[in-house]
Amino acid sequence: MTPTEEAEATRQVILRMEAALAANSNDMAAHFHEDFRWMGNQGCGTKPDLQAFRNNWQLPIRAAFTERDYKTDRFICEGEWASCFGHIEATHSGTFMGIEATGKRVKIPYMDFWKVEDGRIKDNWVSVDFPSVLAQLGRDVFDGHGWEHYDDGTATPQHPK
Repeated sequence: MTPTEEAEATRQVILRMEAALAANSNDMAAHFHEDFRWMGNQGCGTKPDLQAFRNNWQLPIRAAFTERDYKTDRFICEGEWASCFGHIEATHSGTFMGIEATGKRVKIPYMDFWKVEDGRIKDNWVSVDFPSVLAQLGRDVFDGHGWEHYDDGTATPQHPK
């Protein structure tokens, strides 16, 4: 297999898995290696296997957010590695981080990095922007101290001399 063919095969594995997630499939074993690991950022946790991923990520996100539409902005694939960034547009229909359902449509930004072995996903490093989601639901996890104030000119960072 050429490097281009290997990258495309890896991409197809990810696209099939994403389609299964979007279709609310419960048959994730077809897409994930038996030694699968999911490593998320703070607030998302880590999942040592497919069952933990399903019980402690897939089902809770489905319960909190319905009418999900997955929007991948960009895929980058090289050999057995793939990455993407995008977002999920979803309705806040269940409790999320202690916030009862609001019915609001939210945007859930994410980045994923996958390693594919034997045609299935072996490892998945994930960063989901939960502070952004919480802000859309009215909770500022930075309590007004986010650095966006530096970007919009309403604050100036203090640098040591």
